[in-house]
Amino acid sequence: MQPRRFPCVTDATNETAGAPVWARDEAFAPALHGWGWLDVKRRPHSCASLEALAIAVRNDHQCAILLVWTPEQARMRLPEEVDDLGEALAVARERWTRDDLSAANTRLRWFGILLAGFATQVFLQGMDFFAKDAARAGQVLEWRQRVILAGRAVLGSTTLGLALLLFVVFGFIPWYQARKRRADLGSWNSAGNATRIHALRFETWLELQPAPVTMVLLALISFVGLAQLLPGDSIAAAGLVKHDYLRGEWWRLLTAPFLHGNIVHFLMNMAALAYLGKRLEVFARWPHLALVFVFSAVVGGDASAMLVIANSVGASGGLMGWLGFLIIFETLHGKLVPRPAKRRLLAGLLLTAGIGLLGYRYVDNAAHLGGLLAGMTYAAIVFPKSASPKRPGATLTDHLAGAAALAVLVAGAGLAIWHIAGAGPSR
Repeated sequence: MQPRRFPCVTDATNETAGAPVWARDEAFAPALHGWGWLDVKRRPHSCASLEALAIAVRNDHQCAILLVWTPEQARMRLPEEVDDLGEALAVARERWTRDDLSAANTRLRWFGILLAGFATQVFLQGMDFFAKDAARAGQVLEWRQRVILAGRAVLGSTTLGLALLLFVVFGFIPWYQARKRRADLGSWNSAGNATRIHALRFETWLELQPAPVTMVLLALISFVGLAQLLPGDSIAAAGLVKHDYLRGEWWRLLTAPFLHGNIVHFLMNMAALAYLGKRLEVFARWPHLALVFVFSAVVGGDASAMLVIANSVGASGGLMGWLGFLIIFETLHGKLVPRPAKRRLLAGLLLTAGIGLLGYRYVDNAAHLGGLLAGMTYAAIVFPKSASPKRPGATLTDHLAGAAALAVLVAGAGLAIWHIAGAGPSR
């Protein structure tokens, strides 16, 4: 019989303690009888003894164990917080990092082969093209001249640029992170354990929190993504087509964030939306999630219209607004989030900037920067600096404004689908 699901969600209505909600003893659900563990799908699994629990941790090949419980503790806790599981965790962690690095090496190798293959193809095509072009003009290019011209073609290739971007995002960065985790394995036995466990406790608690408005936005983008599979040019119908927007079709600022250029663009934005949205919704409350997204998407879209000629689509302006908001908000509320979690946001910002530089020909950096600055400005204006570990509450005004912003998002998604399906005004 399938074990029952366990909610494991903190009641956030009473935040009066001197520690942030995720650091308190009551952050996780009450322990069940005896020993056991909670998997990533929030299903409890009972064990007969501490030894059986240690065996389960040692044999956890998929990092499936989220929390554990023992008779000595009233609440579930991280495996890292149970001293008797240290040896089992060391064995499991060594295997996790080894397998992770092996898989990352394989991905890096394959993406490297694809990148080299694209580069070779573009180079050889360039050599052949320039030789034939010179022959048609009655000229003969020296080998050295052909190599120089073909090399320039490689450097200017949009296809190769996209391949390089995929290599960095899906090959090099995961490999670097896996290598770093492997190299840091020994430091789990050092005095830095407390800081690591603090950050891990934060991320685990955050993963268990509900974020319904974030899920609504994910659903809206998914619905529009399905509509984009219909025949026709969805970007022309509802994307940020610059000359149409500048001629008065202002609604494109609201529809374009729900469209995406390709499946990679869609999946990357959805992953960022799921994490940043939950983090913002849980700590700053849902009204600001919707308000920041609308404000940042509009500002980012308008910045793109002013500075970029090419048409634009994607939720990146709103997402960068969330990122900018969180950076400022969590700086103003210094006790709310552990320092390693804050550094993760800064790393995301640097990664986005690097991707923007590598893919400047097809990444809308104006929308990214406009959205980022909009989100930062919103947080700086709306939230005062606070030394309290409590999450700020939402007022009635916040709820009304947030509901209006959410209605705008629903309307934007509906309008995008309407235009994509061809029910809108004929173009």
